[in-house]
Formats: sequence, C-alpha cells, structure tokens
Amino acid sequence: MSNGWVLPDEVLRDAPAYTPRPGELADLELLLTGAYAPLTGFMTRADLVSVSRRARLADGTPWQVAVTLQVPTALAQGLDPRDPARRALVLTDGEGAPVAALEVADAWPVRDGVAGVGGTLRRLGDGGHGPFQRLRRTPEEVRALLPPGRVLGVIADRPLHRPQLAQIAHATRTLGAHLLVLVPVGEDGTGGLPPESLVRAVFAARDRMPPATLVTVPLSRRRDEISDALLRARVSAAYGVTHLLSTGEMLSGAGLRVLVPRELAYDSRDGQWRWREDIPPRNRRLALTQAEIDDLLDRGFPLPEWHTPPAVARELARARPPRRHRGLVVFLTGLSGSGKSTIARGLSDALREGGERTVTLLDGDVARRELSAGLGFSKTDRDSNVRRIGWVASEIARHRGVAICCPIAPYAAARATAREMALAAGAGFVLVHVATPLEVCERRDRKGLYARARAGLLTGMTGVDDPYEEPTDADLVLDTSDLAVDEAVQAVLHHLTETGWVEPKLPPL
Repeated sequence: MSNGWVLPDEVLRDAPAYTPRPGELADLELLLTGAYAPLTGFMTRADLVSVSRRARLADGTPWQVAVTLQVPTALAQGLDPRDPARRALVLTDGEGAPVAALEVADAWPVRDGVAGVGGTLRRLGDGGHGPFQRLRRTPEEVRALLPPGRVLGVIADRPLHRPQLAQIAHATRTLGAHLLVLVPVGEDGTGGLPPESLVRAVFAARDRMPPATLVTVPLSRRRDEISDALLRARVSAAYGVTHLLSTGEMLSGAGLRVLVPRELAYDSRDGQWRWREDIPPRNRRLALTQAEIDDLLDRGFPLPEWHTPPAVARELARARPPRRHRGLVVFLTGLSGSGKSTIARGLSDALREGGERTVTLLDGDVARRELSAGLGFSKTDRDSNVRRIGWVASEIARHRGVAICCPIAPYAAARATAREMALAAGAGFVLVHVATPLEVCERRDRKGLYARARAGLLTGMTGVDDPYEEPTDADLVLDTSDLAVDEAVQAVLHHLTETGWVEPKLPPL
C-alpha cells in the first residue's frame, strides 16, 4: 500500500460518504493511529489473497489477519480506482461526522449486494469524541510515556477481580516490568457492560495494581478467536508491550511473548490468593465464574469481598443493577392473528398497574405507521422495520424502561439483531413466540388479510406466500388456540417474575 496522498480537497468535497459498521469503525481508528502498523489502510484484494495463502501482505510484509471494509455494491460501482476524481470515499462515524478519507485502490464483489474496497486512509476531523477521550492515546504517545525495559500488557476486556489482580501483580513482579493496561472500548458493550462502565470498573481496581499506565483502545472482537488473539498481540506490541498476560492458550505473535498464568484459588487460612495446587482442598476456594458473578448481580446480591474489591463491586452494581431494576425488551413474534398484539396490550396494562416500571408498547401496526412509513413488505423492508423497532426498544431499555414489541418479525436474522441491540444497551431481551397455528389465525382473520391473500388480491402475506421462520431461541412459547388472553398474559408475567425481571406480587390479604 502507498503512504502517499494525491487526492485534492476539491475531490473530497464531492466524494460519496459511507458509515462503516461498528467493528470496521474500530479497525478504522486503529489504522489511523498506527496501532495496525505497517497497515496504512484497508486491505486490497491482492493483500487478502496473499494473507490467506502465506500470512503476508502483497508486498511481502508479514501480516496474518484480514482487515477489510465492505460497502454496498451500488456505492462501490460509483468508485473508480483509475480515475483520480472518482476514487475517494469519505468514511463517517455513526452520527455522520467525517472521520477519514479512503483513496480506493481496489474494489471487488464479496456477495450479493456487498463489495469490498481497499486503499490508503487519511484522517479527517478532530479524531473522535465520547467518554474518556483523554485515555485514548496513540501508540506513539503511549510509548513515549513508558519507562525503558520490559512492559507487561493486560487487555482488560472484563472487570478485574482479586484473582486477576493477583495474577497481574505476580507477573509484574516476576518480570520486573512496567504494567500497561489496555481497556477495549471498540464495541457498544463488553460482557454486558457499556464501555464507559468497563473503564470505571477497571479504574476502581487501580489501587490494587502495581504502578500502571491505563489507556483505552478501540478493539472489537472478531468471530475467529485466533484472528482476535493475533490482532490483540499486534496492537499490544504497537503500544510498546513486550509481554502479554493472557488467560487463553499460549500464543505468540508480533514479537510478543504471551504468558498464561497458573490458576489461582483463595486460601481461607490467611485470605491470600495462591496457586491452586499449593492450597489444601479444605482451605481452597475457587474463583467465581462469570456466570456466578452475573447471577449475583442479576439477583441484587453483593459480590463477596474475598473475591471482588469493594470499589469494583460498587461500579458493577451501578452498571448492572438487579434485573428487576434493569431495562427490558419483551419481543413477541408470530403470524398475523396469532394474538401477539392482544397479549402485548394485556402485558402492558398489567405492568403499568404495578407502577414499578416505565412501559412503552410498540405495536406492529403503529410502528409501521409512525416509524416505517414508506416501507413495503419485501424481505429488506421487513428487516428494516424490525431493526427500527428493535433500535427504539433498545434505547427505551437503555434508560431502564420496559419496551413491549409485537411485530410479525418473520425472519430469524432480524430478530437476532433486535436481541443484540438490547443486550448491547445493557438491557434484557425476552423473546416470546406466539405459536398459534396458521389455520387458527386464518379463522380469526380480523383484518381480512388472509382472505385477500387467498383470493390473490394481496401478495407477500406471511404464512401464505411468504415464509415465517419459527424461532429456535424463544424464551417462552404460547399457543392461543385454547388459551384465554388473561391466561397468556399471566404466563408471560410468570416467566418474567421467575427470571427476576418483575417483582413478585404479594397475595392480597
């Protein structure tokens, strides 16, 4: 890739703009800061082929992981790498502010409707915004702050409890190294925590660490664990790390030695954390699993002080309150006429009567009118409609309200996206499949839609000439064929109560 920049500003003014996906935005920031050196931009097709075959870029530089940008095919068709006036693409953040300009050197088809583009990047704008910007330093700035000698890197993608802090202290002391803590903030949430909450939780443990430098890094996880580990090693090395502390398998990359610590346990004899094998079984207490920690927080129980420093426990309790006080999305899906809207209204009324939660009902028909006016019933438009409902619901839940949604939502991928948005907002998500059979729905046909579809007057009717992908991940399944509305509502309330999302009601005296 060339480090040169030949596009004049007047070309940039007329260049098309595109907002990359969150993971691509994180890669973009790492490319611009030099954390992905020697990369100077998104890979071209030649780079990708070379990396897949011999773990090197097309110019022979060692590199093991694909770092790519994908855009809509229609956008790529308007770009021409051979024409200086048509090879610039402005990349923006989620709010539309320009972040960088890409000088497109290559464009190629990836799949239907999606193309890859690669080329050199140039930063535009002031470099970003958001919480804890003062901690988002470039690798060059961080390296200038580090003392000479060994540097132990820790990627704190989860809060640091006493066992992790003991491992860090032991490794730092053994190596005689300075500690550099990298906090990933490249995603909406890590381990159920928003990035700013993770930063606060890590800072809350700072007085339990050796002298350390803390920085935030826009790292996001990839689906491939090996690629993820290799990139983390690359980024750590760019920030000056010589040894990386890991809890996974032994890996090496980017010139780093990756250390895998032995398992620690709590010694009840003197309250210290030691190697598990050095403690008699009767005095040995294993560290809590992440599931156990989440369960305590979900139920509103304090994290035990032997396992978690009080300051960290307070931050976690604030960021992840008990389920009964946390935001929630209840998402009902099913065929038209299945009863999902009726159940949703009954559930909304019941929760409002309790007065403990702010409740918003996002009815499918109302959402179509208010949020999705102009959308049709193609698969793309249906997915867009569900995504809009899911986004509004996640924002309601982010602020600890309850959002009840009841669109048909026939496609599994769109429902999964709605779930992901809710979880990224730190909220809960309960999927209710109202699995009333098609023949029962047709008999009801309150809106006359099935009759029109059978007569050929309406196309794209879910269950008739358009598929409904039945959920395989539903938290609750209801069939209203022989179930009264009150019984269905009570079934949902019972599930929410049993799973801790709703306070149980005391029986009347």
